[in-house]
Amino acid sequence: MASSSTSVTPSSHLAAKLAHPRAISSHFSSNPNSLNISFPLKNGSFKLRRNAPSITLKTLFAHDPKAAVVTKDTWEKSVMNSDAPILVEFYASWCGPCMMVHRIIDEIASEYAGRVSCFILNTDTDFPVAEVYNIMAVPVELLFKNGERKESVVGTMPKEYYIAAIERILKS
Repeated sequence: MASSSTSVTPSSHLAAKLAHPRAISSHFSSNPNSLNISFPLKNGSFKLRRNAPSITLKTLFAHDPKAAVVTKDTWEKSVMNSDAPILVEFYASWCGPCMMVHRIIDEIASEYAGRVSCFILNTDTDFPVAEVYNIMAVPVELLFKNGERKESVVGTMPKEYYIAAIERILKS
């Protein structure tokens, strides 16, 4: 196990040093505009400085998502006015368990294509919809039929839980 130590110098600087060679090191100053962060790399290091130009990072997906994104602007048309049964996953981008549920919802979207429409809704950006349905934590999956909420699955569950709820909706 790698050991770590933290020390504060008299000049009000905090330096954290970790024994692991790939650890991220940072230097914090009392001046908020002088933050430096370095990431050790195999052939040198990459440094970020507070006054450096912005860098835009893109999220890369390993698969093509099957569940469509629904927002507060498309909610009425996509969910409430649909003739098909609807499954909506309420999630947040920072939520690890939500990412696991995404994979399950994508599988269900493929397996039930033509019988159930699957959507995902980001509660951070479309909170008004989540608020209407009293979504206080994520992930939550709601199932709708003819614009009416029929079933819910709270938390991260095995795929069989979602399938059972969908089958109940299809039979009703």
